[in-house]
Amino acid sequence: MSDHTQLILDGTKIAWHEDRVRAWERGERIAPITIDMALTRACNYGCHFCYAMLQENDRGVINQKVMYDFLEDCAEIGVKGISLVSDGESTISPVFVDTIVRGSELGLSMACGTNGFVLNRRKLEEILPHMTYLRVNISAGERQRYAEIMGVKEHWFDRVCENIRDMVEIKKRLGLSVTIGLQMVLMPQYADQILPLARLGKELRPDYLVIKHCSDDEDGSLGVDYGGYEAIYDLLHQAEEMSDEDYKVVVKWSKIQDGHRRSYQRCYGPPFMIQLSGSGLVAPCGMLFNERYKKFHIGNICETRFKDIWASDHYWDVMNYLASPDFNAQTMCGTLCLQHKVNEVLDAHLKGHITLEKPIGSPPQHLSFI
Repeated sequence: MSDHTQLILDGTKIAWHEDRVRAWERGERIAPITIDMALTRACNYGCHFCYAMLQENDRGVINQKVMYDFLEDCAEIGVKGISLVSDGESTISPVFVDTIVRGSELGLSMACGTNGFVLNRRKLEEILPHMTYLRVNISAGERQRYAEIMGVKEHWFDRVCENIRDMVEIKKRLGLSVTIGLQMVLMPQYADQILPLARLGKELRPDYLVIKHCSDDEDGSLGVDYGGYEAIYDLLHQAEEMSDEDYKVVVKWSKIQDGHRRSYQRCYGPPFMIQLSGSGLVAPCGMLFNERYKKFHIGNICETRFKDIWASDHYWDVMNYLASPDFNAQTMCGTLCLQHKVNEVLDAHLKGHITLEKPIGSPPQHLSFI
């Protein structure tokens, strides 16, 4: 990846989808641009910062038929990108490889966030030609701290590093356009790993390392100390200085500095960017997966075709409620959600603070992932 200016890792690409924003403003039922989902609720790790543990819901099993139907529906209604991230480790699902390949064949941009543990060379050779990006979640740069923070055995660190080396080698050898990234979920108490991880990235040579805040729920169940980030700004700046021409260290400053504050009350993002649980549950966002938010649960792709769920009045009733004065994201949501940047831009646009127009010049990478 030669042109790092074209990779937006801290912001939103919603302005490049002006046609869909206009259709939404006219009250049309638009297809999501991006769907963030998991293929399973299961995970082989035990990360201490895991938000998904707070989100238990009834589990369906997403098998190959469910997934193929879902991908066909997405392609048919106009979804552009599917990122396998959400609330489970999708790589351990038996349908993971098939999902990436089939989605790509249907013209969808396919991407994944993963701990990278099971992605051996054989699987990587199969999936990388079909992917827009592959991001490895790695919140430490040293074996012992990796084991502590990620909840696994120390030697798993070595295997993940080996898999990252393989990703980079396969990308180069095959001349692929896929972006390979590392992501650190930073809680203030992991500050000792910022520089070791930035150095590790410099050695392994992915395209980027992104360092982001840790989300918490509205009850503060994970105990994230948002005031603690300020003391580590120096370390974050030092990490950024390790960037070179082909490796970029990016700190998500906007969210780290926002803490848990929101400038908006209504939630406009979900029609453009929706989340599915690894249980098959369709909900506006991951923060609403838990059973106690049942009134926001729209359906399950293990039971109902996605295009039928999307076309239902219930889907749009939930979307319209979130965008109504009856809903207040400042008091009724967890911190800094998936749709946060999209919400900021749409809120400012609707209030007349900014004019949302398609930017001039060449579009950034990963346009299907807003």
